[in-house]
Amino acid sequence: MFKKIMVPVDLAHRDAIEPALTAASDLASHYGAEVCYIGVTATTPGSVARTPEEYQQKLDAFAQEQSQQHHGQKVSARAITSPDPVVDLNDVLVQAIKDTGSDLVVMATHLPRHLDAVLPAHGGEVATHTDVSVFLVRPPAGKR
Repeated sequence: MFKKIMVPVDLAHRDAIEPALTAASDLASHYGAEVCYIGVTATTPGSVARTPEEYQQKLDAFAQEQSQQHHGQKVSARAITSPDPVVDLNDVLVQAIKDTGSDLVVMATHLPRHLDAVLPAHGGEVATHTDVSVFLVRPPAGKR
C-alpha cells in the first residue's frame, strides 16, 4: 500500500520524535517501504550544524543509524534549507512530499491546545495541503 514514508525530523529534539520514528519504521517494515527522513534547516549556523552541508551529513548519519536499528531498512535523507524554517516549514514539507514521491507522512505532534485555533499545528496544515495520508503520532501518556 505504501512505498515511501516521509518522516520530518528535528535533530535537536530526537527524544520528542522517537514515537513517530518507531511508528514509521513499523509501517515501513510491514509494507516493505522506504523511509525518507526530511530535515529543514536554516541557511545560518544553528544548534545542530553550522552549515547546511554539515546538517545534511548529520541527517545522513541519523538515517543510517535508524536503518541499522531497524534491521537494514531502506532509508534516505534530505536536508532542505530555508531562510526562516519556522515560517516556511509547512510549505517546505508539502513540497518535500511531492519532490520525494512520498505516499505517507508520519509526523510527531503534540496534544491539541487552545493556541492551535490561532496557530494550527504543522501536521494539520500539511494534511490540509496534500493528497497523501498523514499519520500524526502523539507523545506517550507519561511524556505529555
